[in-house]
Amino acid sequence: MRILIVLAFAAVAVGCGEDAPPTTPFALAVPQGFPPPPIPEDNPLTVEGVLLGRRLFYDPVLSRDSTQSCASCHNTGFGMTDHGLKYSVGITGAVGDRNSMPLHNLAYHTAFFWDGRTPTLRQQSLEPIENPIEMDHSVEAVLASLNANPVYRDQFWKAFGVKTITAEEVGLAVEQFMLTIMSGSSKFDRFVRGLESLTAEEQQGMQLFNGEANPNAPTRGADCFHCHGGTLFTNHKFMNNGLDQEHDDPGLGGVTGNANDVGKFKVPSLRNLAYTAPYMHDGRFQTLMQVVEFYNSGTHANSPNIDPSMGDIIRAGGLGLNLQERMALVAFLNTLTDTSIESDTLFQNPFN
Repeated sequence: MRILIVLAFAAVAVGCGEDAPPTTPFALAVPQGFPPPPIPEDNPLTVEGVLLGRRLFYDPVLSRDSTQSCASCHNTGFGMTDHGLKYSVGITGAVGDRNSMPLHNLAYHTAFFWDGRTPTLRQQSLEPIENPIEMDHSVEAVLASLNANPVYRDQFWKAFGVKTITAEEVGLAVEQFMLTIMSGSSKFDRFVRGLESLTAEEQQGMQLFNGEANPNAPTRGADCFHCHGGTLFTNHKFMNNGLDQEHDDPGLGGVTGNANDVGKFKVPSLRNLAYTAPYMHDGRFQTLMQVVEFYNSGTHANSPNIDPSMGDIIRAGGLGLNLQERMALVAFLNTLTDTSIESDTLFQNPFN
């Protein structure tokens, strides 16, 4: 009878399983004036999840030869881009074909990569692992390494209550970390909050940024705000800004299969531009002045699927800004620089 009771108790214990430890809610620091970010309901931020995601983000175990991590191509000193490189280089020496994108304020985005091919950060975080020109590994092999590591098994248990790590939890953890990368502490933000003044040149640049390029408009402008307005300095759309007469890279069209989407790319945020050169999806422009020069006189009016919002600029033959105005516009763009990502310990390498 005693043996039967013991066996019955053991069966109940196994059936119930070990209760997962409670997690600690993560207090996300949303910049003043920013709207509340739409954090996924099925992946609430926790201290355990965010710190685990940070560890994964910096761990080269995600690559086949354990030499490259997510942070290899998204460095805090370069606005979470790749060290000023036009294209990133994978573990085999293969060179990519698109410029590394910054990672700040992704909590407000609903599509990722230049071509928008993934709708969530958890999916986006797994793609580079299996990309042959990036980490050149397999998710299955990564999971084998993580499950063989007692530190990771413990951290996944504490963050998600799982004994066996799956791709789902890896994606959720990295997603949590990237959702915390907020940028809203630039000179411009301090100006908006009444804490700092802009120079006369920066003020002029701001007026140009927010003015219409239409020659009949009452205020002379560069038309930037239509695509890069608002708190986040992006409209989150996919657009063709007239970069090319013909499209070598289909962009969004390569994902949707829609001919009307060929040549369209994600409109990036202009925050931290001083850190994130070179510019455009293919990194063709090394400086902000080159970018302004492009809009001033270099757009291709006949570019297939060029966005209608470029119309006023094209009809006017370019922006027609003189050198002083172009310099003022660049001066304003530089006020969007935020040094907090580079200095915030939350975003630094936990292995150092």
